[in-house]
Amino acid sequence: MKLVAERLDRIAPSQTITITGKTRALKAAGRDVIGLSSGEPDFDTPQNVKDAAIKAIMDGKTKYTDVAGTPELRKAVCEKFKRDNNVEYKPEEIIIATGGKQVIFNALLATIDKGDEAIIPTPCWVSYPDIVELAEGTPVLVPCGPNAGFKMTAEQLEAAITPKTKWLIINNPCNPTGAAYNKEELKALTDVLMKHPDVWVFTDDIYEKLAYDGFKPATVLEVEPGLRNRTVTMNGCSKAYAMTGWRIGFAGAPVELIKAMDKLQGQSTSNTSSISQAAAVEALIGPQESIDAMVVVYKRRRDMVVDMLNQAAGIHCHKPEGAFYVFPSIAGCIGKTSKGGRKIESDKDFVEALLDENGVAAVHGSAFMFPGHFRISYATSDEALKEACTRIQAFCAGLS
Repeated sequence: MKLVAERLDRIAPSQTITITGKTRALKAAGRDVIGLSSGEPDFDTPQNVKDAAIKAIMDGKTKYTDVAGTPELRKAVCEKFKRDNNVEYKPEEIIIATGGKQVIFNALLATIDKGDEAIIPTPCWVSYPDIVELAEGTPVLVPCGPNAGFKMTAEQLEAAITPKTKWLIINNPCNPTGAAYNKEELKALTDVLMKHPDVWVFTDDIYEKLAYDGFKPATVLEVEPGLRNRTVTMNGCSKAYAMTGWRIGFAGAPVELIKAMDKLQGQSTSNTSSISQAAAVEALIGPQESIDAMVVVYKRRRDMVVDMLNQAAGIHCHKPEGAFYVFPSIAGCIGKTSKGGRKIESDKDFVEALLDENGVAAVHGSAFMFPGHFRISYATSDEALKEACTRIQAFCAGLS
């Protein structure tokens, strides 16, 4: 009798987590490796947030909470959505989960029946298609290339919708490209959705605070309140507040869906950490200056990385509007051979040879459903980024 359930055959391990794990193992073995594969801020969690967590521990806030989150945090999330996005939610329309990934998992598992379709613009975060597959749905991948700034057009969305379409999943700004939709670009998509009343939209706004050059990413309900009854607005504390390990994600959605997600979460993880929730209240309603300080540093790093990668032979790097990733094309490297004798026939060959020969860990574009590219996270020190980009230039120069 087969031990592992067939449903797991439909999904693959997270490539970003796999490569990050390999990087740690190589470093532990003494290899000189610069890891640029992990989507994790290198900043520490702000002190006021840590202090709030310590206070919660000392005050004995160490018990179970409601599955959907503490009243204090759900209220704080409502305040955040009103302040930052001009979207009003009530606490009963909010759910707190163990990271943004669990919000996505809960929403899709609670709504997708076998054969339902979810439209996903690509390049996309590695987990979206797999979660849809796990729910027995069908991912409909829509390629959105660099000529359009890695963004979906209204025409592409219209063409992808079928009678089986259940969801459109938007990531704004996007992992892996850093591309972000402004109000006008997002309004073109919501105008299409208004013509299709059975299609729901999931907007993953986890990187919304990390945007540059005065760009402000929009969110769906901000530009089209008419979609309120079929929109999930997801966000969290991981990226903006450097709280990845605290595992706090949250979402606003219609009460009926929040209850369904609460039911599912109640039979899986139950509530997220009570201490993390107390810290998240302080993150959301306390001082916000730490975000501005991070954005200044990220912008400097982005500009340096884009400039240096565009000096590498065979690489073209688009300058993103947000997040902390770049997603350069390696079209000029395909078909060549590395100094170590590796034939570069794909983006996976490229990143494997780059790691083995020059000690730089990145993630191949195929992991994000968009081959011919690779992703670099610039959420690490300026020194490490400069050295990594120098190594990439040397690797590319050695291709023949």
